[in-house]
Amino acid sequence: MKPLERLFERAGLSAASLPAPLAAIYGGDFGVLRPSLYANFVSSIDGIVALATGAESGQLISGSSEADRFVMGLLRASADAVLVGAGTFRKVSRALWHADSIYPAAGDLFAELRRQLGLRPHPLLVVVSASGDINPRHPALEDALIFTTPAGEARLRGTLPSGARIVAAEGTIRCRALLDRLRAEGLQAILTEGGPSLVGELFRDGLIDELFLTVAPRLYGRHAGDGRKSLVDGVDLAGAVTGLGLTLSSVRRHESYLFLRYSR
Repeated sequence: MKPLERLFERAGLSAASLPAPLAAIYGGDFGVLRPSLYANFVSSIDGIVALATGAESGQLISGSSEADRFVMGLLRASADAVLVGAGTFRKVSRALWHADSIYPAAGDLFAELRRQLGLRPHPLLVVVSASGDINPRHPALEDALIFTTPAGEARLRGTLPSGARIVAAEGTIRCRALLDRLRAEGLQAILTEGGPSLVGELFRDGLIDELFLTVAPRLYGRHAGDGRKSLVDGVDLAGAVTGLGLTLSSVRRHESYLFLRYSR
């Protein structure tokens, strides 16, 4: 793959020493703060991250971009855990949320990076589902933690593979309690891949430290009731006028795709 072109990078940005072939493709070293919670999305130019389709939206919006899949793999390879909402989980029937599953060509290099960082072979999958309405036979649940409600726990009890664990919230699910539980489990660098409702709640509660956003060269448009969603859905962040401010940390380019990194 042609390397990403580094257009801008803020001085003092957290970066670990990558295996040389990864650094050559990424255009430099890369790292995330520990502890931190960071989000990754691909968006169209007009801000669409989720489509009203049964298929996984990210792949459609990115056009299966090789560079986007590489960056997703690098972000997963750096994480202790990958956090997803039930809607995102249901749209992907067989994905394992591993670095090598999204970009197999660099699988050995991702594994080397994880050994270098002192991480387990693959990040733990964390699924958030209030209702427990998820496929208990999904292969990703062989190594997963499911954060749910007492009702969701009752629904899933006895149906999950041996490698899955359930944590039931006391009443409704609260994002800060979820993050506190993950920290108590020793999970420091946590990547969330959405969807927009979960990420909106995490931003609202001030929990996301960084946002990695791929801007794909596509336009979708909007019309009433189309079911398309932007990056943050169902949440008003800091008022309709001011919004939530972010700081641009890095810009990379691959052909007509932009790879943006923001800090909160």
